[in-house]
Amino acid sequence: MQLFEVPVGAREKFLNLLLLADEDEGIVKEYINEGRLFEINEKSKRIGVIQIIDHEENSEIKNIAIISEFRGKGYGKRALKFVEQISYDNGAQIMKVGTANSSISNIAFYQKAGYRLDSIDHDFFTDYKEPIFENGIQAIDMLYFSKEL
Repeated sequence: MQLFEVPVGAREKFLNLLLLADEDEGIVKEYINEGRLFEINEKSKRIGVIQIIDHEENSEIKNIAIISEFRGKGYGKRALKFVEQISYDNGAQIMKVGTANSSISNIAFYQKAGYRLDSIDHDFFTDYKEPIFENGIQAIDMLYFSKEL
């Protein structure tokens, strides 16, 4: 697996991948050029993306998406470790990430990677154009997880 940083201005072609993790195109376009975006490749095939935004003492995973045929094979976990190391090397002490209350597999993924529930942003997804349903549950609240680096 290889990760390549995508420069600002060349990120629009990654919109389809970013939309795998965040279904509102307008919201994705608001943050697509923030922070650092990495393309995840396996054997010269683009299989996903991970985007981080650095803050003063912490970093935030804004988006992480792996195409379905490559999920569950450790690519997301390795990409997560990659950006955690980059953030740590740049002085971040904590990595944060948010996911919907309905994203059961994401919640499990982050907890297995050592993240702990940090806070809840109630009604976060009520501003989205269309309601989001996963696992028969409507996405309403954003659950934030954090991990000491």
